[in-house]
Amino acid sequence: MTLGYRLQVLVNIQYSIAKDIMEVLKIEGISKRYGNTQAVDNLSLKINQSNIYGILGPNGSGKTTILAVILGVLKQDSGSFYWNNSKKNVKAENIGALLETPNFYSYLSLEKNLEIVAKIKQLENYSIDDVLETIGLLDRKYSKFYTLSLGMKQRLALASILLGEPEILVLDEPTNGLDPEGIADVRKMIIEEAKKGKTVILASHMLSEVQKTCTHVAILKKGKILQSGEISSLIKSKSIIIVSSDDNEKLYELMVRSGLYDKVDVVNNEIIIDLKEGSEAKDVNEFAFKHNIILTKFETQKKSLESEFLKMIK
Repeated sequence: MTLGYRLQVLVNIQYSIAKDIMEVLKIEGISKRYGNTQAVDNLSLKINQSNIYGILGPNGSGKTTILAVILGVLKQDSGSFYWNNSKKNVKAENIGALLETPNFYSYLSLEKNLEIVAKIKQLENYSIDDVLETIGLLDRKYSKFYTLSLGMKQRLALASILLGEPEILVLDEPTNGLDPEGIADVRKMIIEEAKKGKTVILASHMLSEVQKTCTHVAILKKGKILQSGEISSLIKSKSIIIVSSDDNEKLYELMVRSGLYDKVDVVNNEIIIDLKEGSEAKDVNEFAFKHNIILTKFETQKKSLESEFLKMIK
């Protein structure tokens, strides 16, 4: 087998893999202004099938606006977006969207409310029992809406967008009003839906939940993307080392002067070390040993998305 032939086979394999990664949504240079406020500023993004893509940012960063634009609720001032490589609007039954809590009828049961939702969406194939079971409300199927707690009402809203098995879920702050157990249940539901091949686009300000739930993230500030990509790549190789020693003052001074670390601080008689990318925890231990300093504490912590997020939006 010649080298040229092997290279051509490799190219063909890579092309085949690339084709299998279906691009569900492409956003190109979208901007939206409300009066003097630039809500979204030349935003571009690509989202592939089965991504759980978090749109993360503080209040007023443009999260809800960009979701409203791609759902056709708002008209952008400039730019364009493509669902499944087409400028045509994606079929309504292929998207389950939750931008705000739907207006359910308080005197009707959960079952009847969901039947009305299905009729409005003109769905033919759907299972109310399945969606109620998915969000943990099957035992309240015949309960009146007004008897539900705030968290249960939020769960019912999620059930309504799952009707008809849409291929794409667009969720704006889906865990609002939920207790910790409810938040964990919604996280599990989102991950399970993605495993079925569905694509989830999720706007949230809850940093820890985005890190636990999403595969990808775009961090927004004042309508602009500060950084985007796989969550693992945004925080990879970034660790914090926490140490104490028999001579903290000496160790701190040596580390600062060495220039080997991104940052060295002293907090509560402990030295907090930010490793440079490519450095390893064992390098800190070897540094102390080289200078005849005995470490009495050595702890490694991975940086969270929260720490990176807060650093970016300052």
